[in-house]
Amino acid sequence: MSDAVVPHRSEAHAPSGRPDIGWFKRALDSDIFYSFRRSKLTMAAAAVTLLFFLLAIFASWLAVQNPFDPAQLQLINSRISPLWTADGQSPFLLGTDEQGRDVFSAILYGLRISLTVGVLGVILSGALGIALGLTAGYFGGMIDGVIMRIADVQLTFPAILIALLVNGVAKSLFGNRLDEMSMLGVLVVAIGLSFWVQYARTVRGSVMVEKNKDYVAAAQLIGLPAPKIMMRHVLPNTMGPILVIATINLALAIITEATLSFLGSGMPDTMPSLGTLIRIGNNYLFAGEWWIVAFPGLALAGLILSINLLGDWLRDALNPKLR
Repeated sequence: MSDAVVPHRSEAHAPSGRPDIGWFKRALDSDIFYSFRRSKLTMAAAAVTLLFFLLAIFASWLAVQNPFDPAQLQLINSRISPLWTADGQSPFLLGTDEQGRDVFSAILYGLRISLTVGVLGVILSGALGIALGLTAGYFGGMIDGVIMRIADVQLTFPAILIALLVNGVAKSLFGNRLDEMSMLGVLVVAIGLSFWVQYARTVRGSVMVEKNKDYVAAAQLIGLPAPKIMMRHVLPNTMGPILVIATINLALAIITEATLSFLGSGMPDTMPSLGTLIRIGNNYLFAGEWWIVAFPGLALAGLILSINLLGDWLRDALNPKLR
């Protein structure tokens, strides 16, 4: 009989033509997924967050009208109360606003705008902060000093003021040439420039610890260039804190966008986000049309709460001291 060692089933290569699902089994057996299954509150928050994303993705299929298309709006349908009230009319489940927009449809499309701005803003701020943090932590010296002093100066200003500044500069430069999509891009840049500092400081601290370890010295010894060492070897060991910051900053980015839109510096009325819908509805709150502001406000609050709960759980799950 041959003495060859037969590899364990989980270590063996998958048969030709069949995908290897070993990574999926390892994920199900991980401590993080175990912690996720133990917390019913976290599971509920994940379900609500997933629901909001699905509503935003399939908004065009679920909405009874396109609130961004003026041709589909009729002023005769303005300020209709929700369907379950005495004056409600079908198919306006949550009523309509002053332009005849179906509030439910407007919330679905507003979710799409708010989540798009939030996700892209987090990606931009994360990319900028990670790049600057890696550079400052790995090279140190004057480069580290300059980057960190810029970060310290930015920390003295609230994020909303920086976003307002970027927004104001863009409007002063381009004026009326900014259309709806350009305004969305300006909001993404404003939010991205407002939240990069947290990534940079966190990554810098992790890199300063990791760069003194043996695997970095071995990579330097064999002649790997600094960018490859930072991206391939150092960065993966700092991903835990980055994921936590990104989750929490997603909620902050959505709140910042909603605040800018509520102040009139965000998305226009023709392409409203949740913040714009709340600003529009606030004008009619004391006139009795409470649904115009109540339902977008509840949607925004539910979205932010669910994301924050996920961020709190992820912070605890990735902290070895709390396991």
